[in-house]
Amino acid sequence: MPIDDLLSRALDLAVVKGASYCDVRLVETNQERFVVRTGVVDTLSSDESLGIGVRVLLNGSWGFASTNVLSPAEVDRVTALAVEIAKASVQSSNGPVSLGPAVTSRGVYTTPIQIDPFSISSEDKLELLLEADRRMGSVKGISARTGNLILIREHKTFANSEGAHVEQTIYEAGGGIMATARGNGEVQRRSYPQSMRQQGCAGWEFVDAMDLAGNAERTATEAVALLSAEHCPTGVTTLIVGSSQLGLQIHESCGHAVELDRVLGSEAAYAGTSFLTTDKLNNFQYGSEQVNITADSIRLPGLGSYGWDDEGVPAQSTPVVQSGRFVGYLMSRETAAGLGLPSNGAMRAASWNRIPLIRMNNVSLEPGNWGLDALIADTDDGIFMEMNRSWSIDDRRFNFQFGTEIGYEIKKGKLGKLLRNCTYTGITPEFWNSCDAVCNEGSWTMWGIPNCGKGQPGQIGHTGHGAAPARFRNVQVGVMK
Repeated sequence: MPIDDLLSRALDLAVVKGASYCDVRLVETNQERFVVRTGVVDTLSSDESLGIGVRVLLNGSWGFASTNVLSPAEVDRVTALAVEIAKASVQSSNGPVSLGPAVTSRGVYTTPIQIDPFSISSEDKLELLLEADRRMGSVKGISARTGNLILIREHKTFANSEGAHVEQTIYEAGGGIMATARGNGEVQRRSYPQSMRQQGCAGWEFVDAMDLAGNAERTATEAVALLSAEHCPTGVTTLIVGSSQLGLQIHESCGHAVELDRVLGSEAAYAGTSFLTTDKLNNFQYGSEQVNITADSIRLPGLGSYGWDDEGVPAQSTPVVQSGRFVGYLMSRETAAGLGLPSNGAMRAASWNRIPLIRMNNVSLEPGNWGLDALIADTDDGIFMEMNRSWSIDDRRFNFQFGTEIGYEIKKGKLGKLLRNCTYTGITPEFWNSCDAVCNEGSWTMWGIPNCGKGQPGQIGHTGHGAAPARFRNVQVGVMK
């Protein structure tokens, strides 16, 4: 049976069985993954996944069921199961659910790419990683090396009982390298382009531009140099946070904090809630006037870029923080309607067998006016920290500590001594209110975080975070005594 007929069959049956709303997602995913560890090919995998998920709303309760068998009888079964689950959930319902304005989106979207990543041979992909590995291995003192590539193509068809029908093909490509050095009772690492693999909605050209092999020797040399670097001092100082590290700072202390399901308590059992409660919307100074943060699903190559979310809501851009003032959430249709607002299209599911959740798209700090060299020159005394090594944040996204792979002393407007084991800590609104400068577009990068966990059962989300280096005053650094 044609795919569209299967989708229509599920929608019609759900309505016949009493659902007030139904949506159906058919998702086909292809993924290639390559890993080289210290000269040995560790992973070479090619995976495929195909299935359909049916979500229904009945008497104020949701039901969801899925299958990887695409037959009329099986679609009937999972649709009926979704309805039965919704009926069984009525006892825990909070009453009627409003989804706001009807979603009737129609169209086709494909990630714009220059080179299909699946057109590059496995031999060429492995040779890229092996060459980067050889160059890292040429540096004396390196004890372990890792390189990886990941390529993804996801084709989704979505339809709902309100008349929406959209198709989209999302491409992702990315990779990275890491060198580990041991000595002097220390273990130090350096990664490139970032610590959690740089990944974007793009084609093979994204991997080419990273030049993993060309940056391999430098990455390894820095790892060895860190073994004998001075320890990060302890105290309160001026901190310049590099672009990659600031991307994770945004992810943890802003992106998760503005997910409206967290605010409303739906996420409390797994990863906590949020201090940005609804009484603070348009009524709270999240940061200084230099802080402008946007959530969008349109800015490529951000990993949160798509044509429509998994409720069929079109891609768009939403201010989250304007001149430091908290002005917006990431929302679903249901949570947005509760605030009298339309959804801004932030519902995504990890696959066909998962229900959509509010997920970060591209949550980014907008560029400021400073050049990086000028910002360093304007800083008399402080520390520059870059690239994440560790993080911890409480279950309200309020108190945090981050450790970085590398740091540099700043003295009299110049970068000085290399620093190891750098850490900084803070309270989210105090930290962002201490920001007095953000670098310009020349230092701005869209970073990808491909391992964001949320939900029960768990889902791994892919998010984007644009950032340029920024300066923060009076920040606690080092290990507090």
